[in-house]
Amino acid sequence: MYIALEGIDTAGKSTQITLLKEIFKNAIFTFEPGATPLGQQIREILLTTEILSSKAEMLLFLADRAEHYASVIAPNVDKLLISDRSLISGIAYAKGFDFQLLESFNAFVMDNMLPNKAILLEVDKQTLEYRLSQKGKDKIEQRGIAYLLELQERLKETMLHLNVESLSINASLPRDSITTQIVEFINS
Repeated sequence: MYIALEGIDTAGKSTQITLLKEIFKNAIFTFEPGATPLGQQIREILLTTEILSSKAEMLLFLADRAEHYASVIAPNVDKLLISDRSLISGIAYAKGFDFQLLESFNAFVMDNMLPNKAILLEVDKQTLEYRLSQKGKDKIEQRGIAYLLELQERLKETMLHLNVESLSINASLPRDSITTQIVEFINS
């Protein structure tokens, strides 16, 4: 079963992945972008380079996703696979492009595979402001709170449009409560 854990930066995905590794000891854990050697290079470019073309940025994410699918997702479809981000993020982050185009590009690189289930850790504005104030900001986070909250809405819209079985969780809840909800959803 392929599970996508989604959410904007500071939503707590990394924290939940760490906790889920203790519960699902036999699961395969992965992430986008950067889970493969090629993906590591692409991730570095995406986070540190000023990319003027939104098309170039989108295509870099697609290149990472294609490599990730071929080397991590496809070989492990018969196992529990939990990914920090997925094509849901890929579509949501590609603002300004036709949804059908993004959907077809992602279907192409993923051989038409979607996550079986998706979990969205949803952050309210106050929590987001606080969490961002506690850390240095990467290139995406520097786009600001309004951008991140709009992105969160696009994540929700993308999950609905793709018709992936999904669960939204308030990311300001206690960590253990969030973990419990995730585990129950995966096991249901």
